[in-house]
Amino acid sequence: MRALLKVTLFAFYGVSAALLTYSAHAVELGDATRGLSYAQQVCAECHSVEDDGMYSPNPDAPSFKAIADTSGMTGTAIAVWLQTSHPTMPDLIIAPQDTDDLIAYILSLRSKSSP
Repeated sequence: MRALLKVTLFAFYGVSAALLTYSAHAVELGDATRGLSYAQQVCAECHSVEDDGMYSPNPDAPSFKAIADTSGMTGTAIAVWLQTSHPTMPDLIIAPQDTDDLIAYILSLRSKSSP
């Protein structure tokens, strides 16, 4: 009985460690520096992409800072937003790595006081 308990605990801790490692990796997806570069090349025509207080060139396009500071904004929400057609936004097909980088960059703009 003790051997079974030890095996069960060992398996539990092994799975837990693997999940924690995966979770830590998932949080670090994307490179914010590459995301800024992509945003400057692709998104800046309509959006204010830098944290400089400037308004977006297109008044209907929110600044990336405003997006980052939206209550409840998460990487998943941004990913969905990037993959959803909007009447005022062109239909973009963004490569997965560019999406991860863009999400990392947008979230890096979040104010310290935002959740």
